[in-house]
Amino acid sequence: MTQLDRRFLLKAMGLGTASLALPTPAFARAKARIVIIGGGFGGASAAQTLATVLPSSNITLIDANATYTACPFSNLVLGTDRALSAQQFGYDGLRRLGVTVLNTLALDVDPVAQTVTVSDAETIGYDRLILSPGIDMRWNALEGYDEAAAQIFPHAWKAGPQTLLLRQKLDALEDGQPVIMSVPTAPFRCPPGPYERASMIAHYLKTRKPRSKLIVLDAKDSFSKKALFQEAWDEHYPDHLEWRGASDDGTVSRVDAATETIETDFESFDASVINIIPPQKAGSIADRAGVSDGTGWCPIDPLAFESTQQANIHVIGDATIAAPMPKSAFSANLQAKVCAMGVARLVSGLEPQATILSNTCYSFTTPDEAISIAGVYSNENNILMSVSEAGGVSSLSAVKSIRNQEADQARSWFETITSETFG
Repeated sequence: MTQLDRRFLLKAMGLGTASLALPTPAFARAKARIVIIGGGFGGASAAQTLATVLPSSNITLIDANATYTACPFSNLVLGTDRALSAQQFGYDGLRRLGVTVLNTLALDVDPVAQTVTVSDAETIGYDRLILSPGIDMRWNALEGYDEAAAQIFPHAWKAGPQTLLLRQKLDALEDGQPVIMSVPTAPFRCPPGPYERASMIAHYLKTRKPRSKLIVLDAKDSFSKKALFQEAWDEHYPDHLEWRGASDDGTVSRVDAATETIETDFESFDASVINIIPPQKAGSIADRAGVSDGTGWCPIDPLAFESTQQANIHVIGDATIAAPMPKSAFSANLQAKVCAMGVARLVSGLEPQATILSNTCYSFTTPDEAISIAGVYSNENNILMSVSEAGGVSSLSAVKSIRNQEADQARSWFETITSETFG
């Protein structure tokens, strides 16, 4: 990515929030009940923004967990000595802003009565509801892969206990035994995520189990930043990582947890460490709210990320159908701000405004080297589209110092976004 691209991206990021985020007298007077379900980068960012611009409104965030465990950087927990605790954040910062944080499970949404039912059978009314439910796995979409199988073949695509389970399996691996990883077809959370994970697992094997090798079975022939990843793999992991695409019999068609085997059309694999990344869909509360469609994801109007299927409900983050924006933490954070400003305008009797959004996905290829891809998007005329000649991707054949700089930028991004979101 060129320096010009980076300057354009930073400018676009500023336009995406600063141009809309100044509170107005109308905002200050608005008294609305706004409920947010999901406390990740999307939901917590929406709560933070709304508490700032709608000081007279009642903002409630509902999440079953008192601590949020972030997915970005969780692949480093698998491949390096990064502790899972470095991924964990609480909600005291939101409470200090006046947000009511309920650590309980949101069980149901009634879009007609405009209520949310939580685990103690209490109902909470709303004027506007923001859903940031993340993803759920489509159990059995891959034959044999259900919740029980995930304890044998961890997905680790929700950071937390699954991350630790996969790391424990890597630690117990006998040197010389293979590791298998399965990647589904798109869409799924974090398009470059599987390939960053492959890099980190390969690094782990190279440094700790040097006679072992990772085999990646991929249901696709192309993926985000493919040339950059393959360049890094050829340089750093020629003996520790093998990638097979769909045209090379890379599509896993069936798993058998009882025998710890997985199958493609023409081959069977068994290993003590098998990481299955399964097909995914919007978090299940989206189904109960009536905002997901036949794809399992949630269509939205990109001006304020309002559901096209239910009035007064907005959806942000991984759960949305928001292409060309990818399903990433960066996207969720900025979508949350745009959604929050749209909600603030709506409850103040104003129409949402068009703006600019952006995204950057950093991926580690070694613990101290990274690559990135960035995009800039417009939601003008209720259409989410890429801004031509904006954004970009890391250059091939870059010197090590450039890759080191991108790793430093990734760490700075993570520190900034978590500090801003969770306080």
